[in-house]
Amino acid sequence: MGVQSGGRYASAEMEEGGAVKVMDQFFYGLLEIVHAAPMNYTAARYFLFVALTVVLYYVLPRKVRWTVLMISSGYFYYVVSDDRRQLLVFAMSIAISYFAGILMEKIREQNTWARIALGIGIIASAAPLIASKCGDFLTGSVMHRPMVPWIIPIGLSFYSMQMIAYLADIYKARITPQKNLLKYALFISFFPIIIQGPISRYDQLESQLFEGHSYDNERLMRGIQLILWGLFLKYLIADKASVVVDTVFDSYPKYAGFYILTAAVLYSIQLYADFLSCVTISQGVAGLYGIELTDNFSRPYFSTSVKEFWRRWHISLSGWLRDYIYIPLGGSRKGKIHKYGNLVITFAVSGLWHGGRWKYLFWGLMHAGYQIAGDLLYRPKDYILERLSLPQGSKMRKALEMTATSFLVSTAWIIFRASTLKTGVQMILSMFSTFNPWIFFNDSIFRLGLTQREFGVLSCSVLIFVTISLMQEKGIEVRGWFNRQNTAVRWAIYLCGFWCMWLFGTYGHGFNAADFIYGGF
Repeated sequence: MGVQSGGRYASAEMEEGGAVKVMDQFFYGLLEIVHAAPMNYTAARYFLFVALTVVLYYVLPRKVRWTVLMISSGYFYYVVSDDRRQLLVFAMSIAISYFAGILMEKIREQNTWARIALGIGIIASAAPLIASKCGDFLTGSVMHRPMVPWIIPIGLSFYSMQMIAYLADIYKARITPQKNLLKYALFISFFPIIIQGPISRYDQLESQLFEGHSYDNERLMRGIQLILWGLFLKYLIADKASVVVDTVFDSYPKYAGFYILTAAVLYSIQLYADFLSCVTISQGVAGLYGIELTDNFSRPYFSTSVKEFWRRWHISLSGWLRDYIYIPLGGSRKGKIHKYGNLVITFAVSGLWHGGRWKYLFWGLMHAGYQIAGDLLYRPKDYILERLSLPQGSKMRKALEMTATSFLVSTAWIIFRASTLKTGVQMILSMFSTFNPWIFFNDSIFRLGLTQREFGVLSCSVLIFVTISLMQEKGIEVRGWFNRQNTAVRWAIYLCGFWCMWLFGTYGHGFNAADFIYGGF
């Protein structure tokens, strides 16, 4: 009897030990999966990392909460860096720009030496960016050789702009330099924005980053809502549209005419949804800590001119180019000839910022040409439209100008997306030289990678996006309306959104949802 009892106890202990072993194996396996998973803005590992830092942020005393953001940003940058030498380049840029800012403050009255300190700081901040862009331009576009394998730190195109703006603002006495090196490093490396922006100014983030915020449940929910909206834009619009875009652009000259037009329109939608998705997720994540990031888009495809488009598109970059390139060159203060020259230089810089290729330079110059032509033709255009009974402010005129602006922008995007400048020009010419509207009626359009059902999902998703954008354009605060609904309605919408993304989103084997387009710049 005792033996049997002991046997039962032994068996129970063995079963308990086996269960513990299984649980240990499960959790160790989970940790290995999480550690091996990619750290990007749509990965489960990233959101687990964010959740952990949010808990730590609000558990610790307010005065040290900025250290959670600093350590988290350092860890994130370490994980996403492909080459550890990138960390050295990044650290050196931070250190040099930090000490240049401190030095400028100390010798502010000595104008010559202050300018020298500014120049050294800007050169150190911009040198890796210039080297990577010019190196690619010389080897790839001029010498037609393989690209130079530069050690390019992650987020270089974005944090370099922040450093330059920081130093220029100190020189102009708009801000005072940060005395704490670690706090300055946090400003440059803040992980929600390091890879794709928005390009933030020091005075926008100074108090938000370093002064701990109290926990606010409503603010936390707003951040989660932004993250969900960003994922919707990524999975149901950007990545679904990319299937058709890649098919057409990667297989030219197999396609022409309305195929090119369709791909151009879908690429405009893809690029906008993709970039807005990343920025929205970044705003949502930053909002979890009580930090508000600047908006980077203001419904640009409702613009009635290319000039207005650039006031609404990539606002942080446009503002940077205006404040640190266009205005220092003289802006529009010295007559139209100088103004047009300054526009050409500014948009040439914008083009080369996107990449060291002829196509990016040409794309930038196209937008400069659009703006110059728009300025020169403004009065004749206004006269013609008035004679056609389309006065300023009429809905028909606004719709016509919006359509024309979107067409010009989409045409330029063909150059931007094509493999080479020559291919882009050929695609634009073939779009006008081939007339094949029947592709929309004989199912040819459904042979570009998306079935009729998937096109329907994309169309419905774009319709939702446009509807919400129209409401925002009219001043309706969509999130305010959403937050006024009762808990049951809000959670029903959350669950429906999750279900739609899970069921209809474009992802699968070989698909990397982390490959945001602007992450490549």
